[in-house]
Order: sequence, then C-alpha cells, then structure tokens
Amino acid sequence: MRLFPGLPGVRGPAFGPMLGFSLVFAALQPAGATEGAAVFADPSKIAAIGGSITEIVYALGEEKHLVARDSTSNYPKAALDLPDVGYMRQLSPEGVLSVGPTGILALHGSGPKEAVDVLKKTSIPFIEVPEHYSHEGILEKIRIVGKAIGADAKAETLASEIDSKLKAAEKQTASIKDRKRVLFVLSMQGGKIMAAGSETAANGIIKLAGGVNAIEGFSGYKQLSDEAIVTARPDVIMVMNNAGPPISDDELFSNVSIGSTPAGVARKLIRMDGGYLLGFGPRTADAIHDLSVSLYGARITD
Repeated sequence: MRLFPGLPGVRGPAFGPMLGFSLVFAALQPAGATEGAAVFADPSKIAAIGGSITEIVYALGEEKHLVARDSTSNYPKAALDLPDVGYMRQLSPEGVLSVGPTGILALHGSGPKEAVDVLKKTSIPFIEVPEHYSHEGILEKIRIVGKAIGADAKAETLASEIDSKLKAAEKQTASIKDRKRVLFVLSMQGGKIMAAGSETAANGIIKLAGGVNAIEGFSGYKQLSDEAIVTARPDVIMVMNNAGPPISDDELFSNVSIGSTPAGVARKLIRMDGGYLLGFGPRTADAIHDLSVSLYGARITD
C-alpha cells in the first residue's frame, strides 16, 4: 500500500497517473505538533507546501513572498506560475531546496517523514502549520501563516472576515431537524467502496454543512463491506470532481449495496471539486454554503 496519489494522508491501493489531480485533504491522523509560533527571519522567498497554505498567502495579498509551491497548490490560478516542487507527500529535499527558499511553510502531513526530517536539519527555517478540519482550524491556519511571513495584522483581518463568513454559512442549516446522512466515496477501485470516516476533511465539511457522516467507527479512509454500506443508510452519496479516475453515476448506482440504500434508490448524488470542497482554507465558507444548498435546497435559511 502506498500513499493515494494526490490525496494527502489517504492510504490506499495505488493508482496510475492522475492528470489534474491536486488538492489538499484528508489526513488519517489529527493535526500534529506545530512550529507555527515561529516567524521567518527572512520571508522574501518562501516555499509553500499545501494548497490551503498557498491560498491563504494569496488571500492575504502577500504572494510576493512565494518562490515556489507544491503540486496541490492549484488555486488561485496565478499560483500555477510558481515553480512546482512536487506533491506534498512525496517531497524530495533536493527539489524543495533547488528553488533557494529562505523559509519553508508546510502543512501538517507533508512528507515523507525522511524528507521532512532532512529539510528540518538544514539551515532553512521550516514552519509546520497544523491541520484541523474545523471552523477554528481554518482561523488558526490563517493566523499562523500570517505570523510566519510577518503579516499579522492582515491575518487578523482575514481571520475575522472568514470567521463571519463561516458563521453565516453554518447558521444556514441551524434549524434543520432531519439531518441528511452523507456517504463520501473516495474511490471504487475494483468495485470496492473506499469511504471517509472520522478525522478527515470529508467528515469535517459534512458536519459544517449540516449533514451527518453516514460512516462511524473508524478514522481516515477505509474500504467498506457491502453490509457496512447497507447499515450506513446514506441519504446522499458525495464524490469529488477533478480528482483521480472519475466515478460515473452508472458505476456508482449499479453497485448492489449502494443501490439498496436510500441514496441509491433515489439516485441522490452530489459532485463537487475536490480542492474547493476539502481544502479548509479561505473558500471553505462558500463550499459549506454550496454543499448545504445541495443537501437541503430551499430549506436552508439566509
């Protein structure tokens, strides 16, 4: 088993090359230790590792500091003009150091561990930013990134703006009593459903949008038995666009176990862009709103 290409923190069967497959999401472990209290002595050439990290720097209007990005950093479009140092979970020290950074700002879960250990032992300051799939986790990331590059005031302003947007987005489903049970399907390799459990970005966004993760009892991503899918009784199936081999409607709903669930009978499926849905950055309030509308339609309140 190796890292699921393009899916930070997801371990599963290896796939072949996945064009356009870059997003930040879904650590199997909760956020770890952070060195984010640090401030770069020289923030003039920062290598940003992690899509939400790069997005935050741009949202702060501080992209002048960036000298490189990783392959999960594909938003905003302007970020694609930066040199790409590789996939955040398959970094090579040589690739990161080749851009001559004065600092490395990396999302928790960047790896492999051996590469990160080498980078931390160089003279280049390395700041790790924690990843919590929650409202407060997003604000924490913004503040840590802002502090690291010397943009504390801008970070507080952005955090306040995002906080208000997140509160408004979450409030939309506050009055919903019958919460939709959502099954997030990561892949269907060999007809086997790999789904999201707890401590994943998928679980976090489902909760923020007023839904309930139909899967309980494990963290991370796991292949489900037919019995587990039937027992989960999802009202809705959710999959990503622009992320790996596409899952067609027919492929999904022809699965016998899926077909016997409420979601399968109603053919209720939500598709959203993976990076947008699971990035947990400045756009997450909009993603929460869009997912809430897809789940509850006119029942959500402004």
